[in-house]
Amino acid sequence: MSTPETPDTPGAFTGENRARLELDAKEIISRYPKPRSALLPLLHLVQAEEGYVSNDGIAFCADQLGLTTAEVTAVATFYTMYKRRPVGDYHVGVCTNPLCAVMGGDEIFATLKEHLGVGNDETTEDGRVSLEHVECNAACDFAPVVMVNWEFFDNQTPESAKKLVDDLRLGKDVKPTRGPDRLCTWKQASRVLAGFDDGRAAEGPQAGAPSLAGLELARERGWQAPDPAAPTAPSDEEGTK
Repeated sequence: MSTPETPDTPGAFTGENRARLELDAKEIISRYPKPRSALLPLLHLVQAEEGYVSNDGIAFCADQLGLTTAEVTAVATFYTMYKRRPVGDYHVGVCTNPLCAVMGGDEIFATLKEHLGVGNDETTEDGRVSLEHVECNAACDFAPVVMVNWEFFDNQTPESAKKLVDDLRLGKDVKPTRGPDRLCTWKQASRVLAGFDDGRAAEGPQAGAPSLAGLELARERGWQAPDPAAPTAPSDEEGTK
C-alpha cells in the first residue's frame, strides 16, 4: 500500500521548533564558504524533522540560504535520498543493478513486494517499512545487497530478507553486516547525514574480506602503485613519431 502525499506537519517549522532548527541550520551553513553550498545537508536536516522533505521544509531551506523555493525543489527532487512523502521508520533498499540482480537481487525484490504487500517506493500500512529498488550500493563484493537506512546487509537471500523485514516490523534489534551494532531510524539517519554525530555513525568495520582481498594480495607480492610524479614511458605509437 502506498503512502499518499500528505500535508505538512503542523508546527514543524514554527515557534520553538523553528528556533531549534535555525540554530542547527546556522551550524551547518557555517561549515561552507558559500551558504548555498549547505543545501544538501539542510535538506537532510528537514527530512530528519518530518521524515521527508515537505513544502514547509523546502521553504525553510530557501529562507535560510536566500534561495527560491523553485531552486530548492529542483535539488530535492533530483536526488533520490530525499523523499517528498513520508516513508517508513526503516527504508529497505534492494540493489537491482546487474551484479546484484543476477546473484538474486531481482528475486529478493519480488519476494519482498509480495511479502510486504507493497510496490516500489511504497510503505507498509503500519508505517514501519518502505521498500525501494535502488541503484548500485557500491558493495558488489557482497552481492546481493540490501540496505536499511543506508546500512549494509550483505549476501542476502529471499528468506533472509523476509526475516529482516519481519524483525524490523516487530521492533526487534537488527544488526547490520558491517558498520554500527544496531540500526537507527530513518529520521535519525537523516540527521546523521545532515552532519550531526549520533555517537554511532563510525562504529564497526566498513570493509570486509572480499573488498580487501586485492590489497592483501598486493602486500604479499610487494606490489605498489606507480609514482604519479614519475615520467611515463612513451607508447609504441608515440615512439614512432
